[in-house]
Amino acid sequence: MRSDLCDKIAQKKKTRLKLFPWQSNMALGNQQILSSAPLQILLYLNKWYFTSFYLAEVLMFIYKGVLLPYPTDNLVLDVVLLLLFLALETLRIFYGEKGNLCERPLSSCVSVLVLFPCAALSVYFLLLQTFVLRLEVILNSILLCFYGAEFVLGVIALATFTRSRVY
Repeated sequence: MRSDLCDKIAQKKKTRLKLFPWQSNMALGNQQILSSAPLQILLYLNKWYFTSFYLAEVLMFIYKGVLLPYPTDNLVLDVVLLLLFLALETLRIFYGEKGNLCERPLSSCVSVLVLFPCAALSVYFLLLQTFVLRLEVILNSILLCFYGAEFVLGVIALATFTRSRVY
């Protein structure tokens, strides 16, 4: 009789703790959620920032190509590097979001490692172009701040994911 009462109370506690219909009972047990919310928010904001950054860079390259005496070889190199930057940044954000949400150390590690070529390309566009506009300095500086914060949060999330794995 007493065990039936305890079972009913335990069942009520389980249903009471389920606040949202998409919550599984697995999260109520020993499983901890290891995903980093600040990293996910930063990746989301960086996705939108990089979209606007990329569009501004394309417009600035059109401006520089038309109005400034930009050497053709340098312009082609910068445009190819800008396309490479787009591919690497898209890859980095995709693997960062999926690695964080799925708590996968390999995807998170790929995201952190691809951050270095992205930061190098950002520094190139900040300092090493033939013509650097003031707007590019501002936009690339903000992007490098995003990269610094994402690196710190990504390494912390990566350490959390790898520490929790028991093989």
